[in-house]
Amino acid sequence: MHAFLSPQMFSNNDEAVINKKLPKELLLRIFSFLDVVTLCRCAQVSRSWNVLALDGSNWQRIDLFDFQRDIEGRVVENISKRCGGFLRKLSLRGCLGVGDSALRTFAQNCRNIELLSLNGCTKITDSTCYSLSKFCPKLKHLDLASCTSITNLSLKALSEGCPLLEQLNISWCDQVTKDGIQALVRCCPGLKGLFLKGCTQVILRTGVGCEYQQITDDGLITICRGCHRLQSLCVSGCANITDAILNALGQNCPRLRILEMARCSQLTDVGFTSLARNCHELEKMDLEECVQITDGTLIQLSIHCPRLQVLSLSHCELITDDGIRQLGSGPCAHDRLEVIELDNCPLITDASLEHLKTCHSLDRIELYDCQQITRAGIKRLRTHLPNIKVHAYFAPVTPPPSVGGSRQRFCRCCILL
Repeated sequence: MHAFLSPQMFSNNDEAVINKKLPKELLLRIFSFLDVVTLCRCAQVSRSWNVLALDGSNWQRIDLFDFQRDIEGRVVENISKRCGGFLRKLSLRGCLGVGDSALRTFAQNCRNIELLSLNGCTKITDSTCYSLSKFCPKLKHLDLASCTSITNLSLKALSEGCPLLEQLNISWCDQVTKDGIQALVRCCPGLKGLFLKGCTQVILRTGVGCEYQQITDDGLITICRGCHRLQSLCVSGCANITDAILNALGQNCPRLRILEMARCSQLTDVGFTSLARNCHELEKMDLEECVQITDGTLIQLSIHCPRLQVLSLSHCELITDDGIRQLGSGPCAHDRLEVIELDNCPLITDASLEHLKTCHSLDRIELYDCQQITRAGIKRLRTHLPNIKVHAYFAPVTPPPSVGGSRQRFCRCCILL
């Protein structure tokens, strides 16, 4: 491509050789492979290239994250006017200067938008979701993470105007309550992914004001019952949820692939047994600090979840070598399992590494603060899996006292093996 754009091939006029040799249709096709920066540079070459570079068909997918600090509302408005109905995917992640007014203009002009990321656009409010609801009925993926002014009104608006919605990220939107979620799932039956990380506060309206309470089972059970196509769910940090959620997922969401439940400390083997026996398509599970689970959960996952690729069990202190043995002998271990995280699992020993040596797809294992894991055990594992990344920590041996009665100082170290 750089050779194609060499100075010998064009000059600052429309009589350049390349414009004579190649038809406009072919030039337009070539331009469709260029990134935003290159397109803008090409637009400055000549009048004909300006028309080609700024043709709406070249602007179907735009990611402005690399330019987030320079993006203001007028930039988004100009892009929307240029792209019009061609634009399908737009990322404004981190663009703090973009607000409701610009996004209303965007929604009016880009009515075929399917994927929109507003992650970290802290200026936007419910007004933006009203605009999307009114003008963008084809919207499928919407990321509103860290848009802290978003409330239930946004979810109700989206449920009314965006029935094709498949994935919604409202992590850290702590004004959203179960009422908003209920409105969403009633009208968006195709919802496959819902991300609620950090939504630990639910506003409950009372006669005298607002009372704050952590998310409980009711709202999440509503999601499960209303979204039978659900594939991804993140509720990490929702410490009050119980096995009732896992039962509801098992009964209603058989297509579930990604489940993030870190720090949900009330979940037990009973709930994960119900989940595993019904959700056979699970691929990624984050169970960090689910402190009540034991080897029983790993037995059920090894039997019923043959597609498991990523599993985090960090700080699950009841997990033992026998649970890893069961997992290592399951169908997922031989050709699927890629990552297993076992940080701060004090009962894990080198025997677990022996059980994992037949997991030929294993790419990474985390073993920080597993005090019974040794360098020798890791070395034996690497003889079977030479390309594996092993992250481990070894506390240095305390040296004997020196002649003068003082001790040398040793630094703690993290080791990538």
